Amino acid sequence: MKLLNRGASLRAGLITLITLIILNIAGANPVYAVQAKSADTTASAAGITFTDIPTAADSLAIRKKHADSVKKAEAAKASKATTTASKTAEKPKSLWQIFIEGLLGGFTAVILPCIYPLLPLTVSFFTKKSGSRGKAVMQSLIYGVSIIVIYVTLGLLISIIFGSDALNELATNGIFNIFFFLLLIVFGISFLGAFEITLPSSLANKLDANSDKGGLAGIFFMASTLVVVSFSCTGPIIGTLLVDAASKGDRLGPAMGMFGFSLALALPFTIFALFPSALKTLPKSGGWLNSVKVVLGFLELAFALKFLSNVDLAYHWNWFDREIFLSLWIAIGLLIGLYLIGKIKFSHDSDVKYLSIPRTFLAIITFAFVIYMIPGLWGAPLKSISAFLPPEATQDFNLSAIPDGSGSSAAAPSAVIPASIGERKYAANYTRIKTKGLDAWYDYDQALQVSKALHKPILIDFTGFNCVNCRQMEANVWSDPQVFSRLKNDFVLLQLVVDDKVELPASEQFVSEYSGKKITTLGGKWSNLEAQRFNANSQPLYVMLDSDGNLVKDASGAEIAPSPANYNIASYLKFLDSGIAAYKK
Repeated sequence: MKLLNRGASLRAGLITLITLIILNIAGANPVYAVQAKSADTTASAAGITFTDIPTAADSLAIRKKHADSVKKAEAAKASKATTTASKTAEKPKSLWQIFIEGLLGGFTAVILPCIYPLLPLTVSFFTKKSGSRGKAVMQSLIYGVSIIVIYVTLGLLISIIFGSDALNELATNGIFNIFFFLLLIVFGISFLGAFEITLPSSLANKLDANSDKGGLAGIFFMASTLVVVSFSCTGPIIGTLLVDAASKGDRLGPAMGMFGFSLALALPFTIFALFPSALKTLPKSGGWLNSVKVVLGFLELAFALKFLSNVDLAYHWNWFDREIFLSLWIAIGLLIGLYLIGKIKFSHDSDVKYLSIPRTFLAIITFAFVIYMIPGLWGAPLKSISAFLPPEATQDFNLSAIPDGSGSSAAAPSAVIPASIGERKYAANYTRIKTKGLDAWYDYDQALQVSKALHKPILIDFTGFNCVNCRQMEANVWSDPQVFSRLKNDFVLLQLVVDDKVELPASEQFVSEYSGKKITTLGGKWSNLEAQRFNANSQPLYVMLDSDGNLVKDASGAEIAPSPANYNIASYLKFLDSGIAAYKK
């Protein structure tokens, strides 16, 4: 997915906010401010998509194994559709997005109590030990490269140990999501000061002893000592970054995230070695360093709630509603604001004798965000953060109006559906992600019958409970009156949820010809359909079919390719209208 799309990533956005908070609390120089602003521009668009499908490697092996089946007429037809659709398939999260998130995390880690005070000490050590400026610069460069090598190696080990398929499945696996939820809670409590997460002191002592050796080995062990000693501060950031990169990114995601993190961590040591006099411009260490940790602790708690929400939706627990999620975020936001203005403090905090201008503005931003969220308790759409909240359908009390394309809140009467088609299959599974006013179907075969009966094209929405981009599309694009009118009146809307964990009846379970794996869940069935027929593994994916299940064709006879998330309303309307016109012909 392109780096500058409109699907703003919660993690990228919040890490940017962390960076701004840190810089302003510290009173840092304009150089860091420019870095934060740049990061905000480039990293504000990480779209996250959850999925649970076979890997590309699996598909290649199985396709070779079943080469004879390609000769069949139906396989040839599917292959043609695949060729068209493959152009639209996107990665859940690009390596560049993961790199920038790691970069922001690294800059944040630099301004923490475990690392920030080490900057002048380390630079001074190299300057005095080397005896010359040129040698000091070279040793600092080696020191920085050593930090990068250590962290990138950690990222590569994560990928090698778990493998791409396992990393991909983390996004919707209940056990892993609960584990990540608890892990982030622990990280948050640690940053709030309850305890410190540290590696064994014996390891740090051994590395420190080896750092006395001369040459490259000594510098490498010195870098290793920094990594171990600073783990109490960097551990939660690294853990959060690895969780996000592993479960929502490319196979190389963890390594790329660690590269960005370590690069940002190593740059200050190298830059200040090049320009030692610049150390005088740094703010002095003090209580503000601990304030950074506390704010990070609160944000870690906020991150954790998303993982709990993922499990609640995918496994139909139905108890973590939107208003509960918002209430917790509002409470966390209030605590951050009160902390910034010095109304609450922890045992290890310094007194806030006066309210500085940076703290005042940060408190205003925090309280404003809290006020913005409050109407969401009564159903306000909160479009800027809707992609990261539980769906609006989980709201028990909702005063928001339902768009219908005519400016009225009343839904248009549904078309008459033949009684022979029966009740909507699986509809009870999806009441919590249902878009109000739209009568979607959830079974492929049923949708074909409805399409023939109503003489309307089918719009397949490959979606997911935990699909951030899907919620973004529904909140910001589907809510447009013209788009809403098309979906309601001109299409048979078929929503296929690829991460539904409901077990299929034994008679409906099968072994996929695409991946060779046994499909046992309803979500797996639709995920396999998306991968096998349309060669796509991202959600949302919008596919327009005729009543026979074929891709609709434009005036030139070319099949209209499926569309991934498209936040440009005019462009998305053009896509829908092309399908409507093609079907009528």
